Order: sequence, then structure tokens, then C-alpha cells
Amino acid sequence: MADLWCVLLLSAVRPTIMKPRVILHLDMDAFYASVEQRDNPELRGKPVIVGSPPNQRGVVAAASYEARKFGVRSALPSVTAGKLCPTGVFIRPRMDHYRAESELIMAILVESGADVEKTSIDEAYLDATQITTSMSDADQALTAATPLAMRLKERIRAERGLTATVGIGSNKLLAKIASDFKKPDGLTLISERNKAAFLRPITVRAIPGVGRVTEEILNGANIKTIADLQDYAGDLRALVGSFGPVLKRAAFGEDDRILDLGDEVKSVSSEETFGRDTDDRRILRDSLRSQAEDVAARLKKRHLGARTVQVKIRYGDFSTLTRQFSVEEPITEGRDIYRLGCFLLARERLVNRPLRLIGLGVSALTEFVNTQLTMKDVL
Repeated sequence: MADLWCVLLLSAVRPTIMKPRVILHLDMDAFYASVEQRDNPELRGKPVIVGSPPNQRGVVAAASYEARKFGVRSALPSVTAGKLCPTGVFIRPRMDHYRAESELIMAILVESGADVEKTSIDEAYLDATQITTSMSDADQALTAATPLAMRLKERIRAERGLTATVGIGSNKLLAKIASDFKKPDGLTLISERNKAAFLRPITVRAIPGVGRVTEEILNGANIKTIADLQDYAGDLRALVGSFGPVLKRAAFGEDDRILDLGDEVKSVSSEETFGRDTDDRRILRDSLRSQAEDVAARLKKRHLGARTVQVKIRYGDFSTLTRQFSVEEPITEGRDIYRLGCFLLARERLVNRPLRLIGLGVSALTEFVNTQLTMKDVL
């Protein structure tokens, strides 16, 4: 009987063997423009710019890869896009159509059996840890997820007529960087064994939380690539404060964030109520610019970008209106948020009488990683 109790006791305290994490990041390729090119075959191969025509006051919501070669990007004024890409074909956004397409694509991801975190209209993380083979070796587990990634890409191509790029890694950071590595229609796996080497040639801006200001501080210390971060012998806290240890871990591909499977709406906003109703353009512009910088700072603190900008106005009689505009590529800079806010005010002619309140907000938030590789390939 004593032996039996020993066996039971040892069984109770035996440590659970944790499976290596397997995270996929799926990103649709030039989503808005690709939907337009799919629906109208005459647009295939042409520089498609989704947004207002260049002869009207407006902004770019998205651009095809053909248009991006000319420097066209989201949130750019349409008149500037027209100058950069004279042969561009401008298409007005069909947001309801893109959202409906997104729901069909996300349904395909959910059917895979993986946990899915939808981060925007055209991208999502998948935690495939529980549906991969029960391998204890991390790289074998990651490799086992490759067929799943290929099946997802093929289903989206066959059923929706669109292409997607997938990245595979042991955490969200690596999966996201992997999906940015080879676009469009790419599939990249960052192995646990070689992750530090893979990251070395990439700029420090690729790490979530490294915005323009932090990048300038690091560059001032001659830290320009992740390799520089890995090799830096000093205390990063002297440069970036408490963000230093986080930055160092990220440089070696360490990230313990879990998927957020909640459905709550996420947004960041700022607003100002004036002491006296006003339609003074200078006062309104200054307020909007200050709000844009505030929103941008809060986004960067949370390592997020936004795809939808919304303005809110309230008149003296307390009637309130909101208007919004969505872009395909996430924005983080205050100047871009401000530009879209001004565009909405002008397009909707909202300042037609004095305002009691003006507000600016962003939603459709997504983790923002801006990668720039300096090597064609890293194994």
C-alpha cells in the first residue's frame, strides 16, 4: 500500500511538459487593391490606388504593389499620389465590400481549429500549438505547422481569389516579422535555433514600441540594426529608460505575449470642449493637431497602429456628428492622423457653424511592426 501511495504522489507532482508555442501571422496582400483587381480583371497588373481621385481633395486608403513602387502609400494626399504615379488608376473605397470579404477569410482561419486573434480587417494571428504534433523540439513543432499555413493560403486563393502571406514563429513578434519578410504570397518560418541570426540585419524600427523618436535616440548611439542591439554592451536603460530590458529581449526574439481572443472594440481618442463655441479655423486646427499628437503618443506607448480615423464634432445645440475613414496600412504618426482628421472635416463640411466640441479618435488597432531587411535572405 505504501508503494502505491508513492506512485500516486509522484504522479501528482510530475511536471507537465509544455509544448513549444507555434504562432502564425497571416496578412492579406494589398487587400483593398487586390479585391478591386480580382473583381475587375482589367485592373490586374496596373497601379491601383484606392482613394479619392487626384483632382479632388482626398487621401489614399490603399495602394497595389504596382502603385507602391512609385512611393504611393496609405494616408498620402491623393493629389500627391497622382503626381508620384501619373498612370495610377484611382478607385473609390468600398469598405462594406472589404469587410464582407474579411469575414469570409476569417471564417476560413477559424475552421483550421487554431485560436484566432483578428488584429485588423486583413490580418490575424493563429495559435496552432494545440493542433500541431506533440513534439518537444521547438523547430520540429514549427515545421509541422508549415502544411497548415500552406493549406490556408491555398484555400484563400481557391475560394476567394486572393493571396496571403504567412509567417511562422514561436511567438507573435517572430511570426509578424516573418510575414513581412517575403511579400506578396510568401511563407517564411523563423526557427528557434536561428532566430537571433535572422533578426540581426533588420532595422531597430521593426521592434514594436520603437517609433521615430526612439529610433533617433538609438541611432544617436550608433544602434541602427537589431545586430547593434544584440551586441550593445552598455545599459539600454540609459538611452530608453525602462523600455531597455524589453528591447534587449526582443532583439533576441523573445516575446511572451499571448493572443487576445476578446471581441471588445478597441480605440484611442481625444477631444476638447471649448469655453465658447467657435468656428475659428486656427483654433480648430491647433486643437486637432494637439489631439492627433496625443493619440499618436498613446498608440506608440502600446505598440499599436490604427487603420481607422474618426472625427467627432458637437454644435452649440448639442447635436453631435461623427465621421470616419479607413486606410489599409496602419498609421502611427500624429501628422497622418491629423491629415485624415482635416480631410474628414473638409469632405463632410462639418465646420458650417460654431463648434462646442471637437474630437479625434482611431480604431481598428493592430500591432505595428515596420520591418526593413538589409539582406535578401537569411536562413
